[in-house]
Amino acid sequence: MKVAVPQSTVSWEAAHAAVAAAVRHAESLGLRVNVGVADAAGNLVAFLRMPGAFPQSIDIAIDKAYTAAGFGFPTGQWMDVVAGNEGMKLGFSARPRLVVFGGGLPIRVAGELIGGIGVSGASEEQDGACARAGLAAIGADIQE
Repeated sequence: MKVAVPQSTVSWEAAHAAVAAAVRHAESLGLRVNVGVADAAGNLVAFLRMPGAFPQSIDIAIDKAYTAAGFGFPTGQWMDVVAGNEGMKLGFSARPRLVVFGGGLPIRVAGELIGGIGVSGASEEQDGACARAGLAAIGADIQE
């Protein structure tokens, strides 16, 4: 019986590079956002808040990263995943910290889930574009 197994997780260096790249992309679009990166267990590793970004979006960005890391798919896919099951739709959406709209993406390297990135403060599409910029900056797999 194995007592422990190795598990890969996003490094602090990659997490910081990802949030910086996401913020740079937001800046190029004239946006002000909050960006969080969580490890594979959903624990916050890095966070950046642009001056002027909505303070209410701080927790949303962190929770998008938490949700994407914990479940391994983009937060914007939640309604598709639970489509047709009203109990799951209501139950999951009522869970604290679970975000069911776009802007959170899993961080995968060579297919292995190592964390999540969440962006909040703009439209779902713009948040997603900033999150993808963060993934691209660290060479992570990009999942739509």
